[in-house]
Amino acid sequence: MTHTRIRKFNTKDTYPEQDLDNDLCQAVVAGNTVYLRGQVAQDLDTRESVAVGDAAGQTEKAMANIDMLLKECGSRLEHICKVTIYLTDIRYREAVYRVVGRWLKGVYPVSTGLTVPALARPEWVVEIDVIAVIPEEGA
Repeated sequence: MTHTRIRKFNTKDTYPEQDLDNDLCQAVVAGNTVYLRGQVAQDLDTRESVAVGDAAGQTEKAMANIDMLLKECGSRLEHICKVTIYLTDIRYREAVYRVVGRWLKGVYPVSTGLTVPALARPEWVVEIDVIAVIPEEGA
């Protein structure tokens, strides 16, 4: 089985303020399964944070990134199987889940939600990662 790595990057470029040097990517396609890196409110091309201070706005950007990456991998939102949502404050849950619910209406993935003390950057309040499949031809 081959593994295709989508949008490779190094953490020293993405997090220049941190002393890191890890080779990562935004997505891995293994067979017909797509594993996405946790998505946050970051423009994947410019690496700029967006919607700082706005949990719903950050969720919109994370979901837009997920949509774009799945399409780059040959999948779509409706083929998401598993969603994991990380929040830095439980009070963001309603705003975040409303946005995710709108993006995934009718999809019915399994979902796990966690509250964590922090994410990779202090301005990020939500991170979402997904596992999806690439449908067979004609599916």
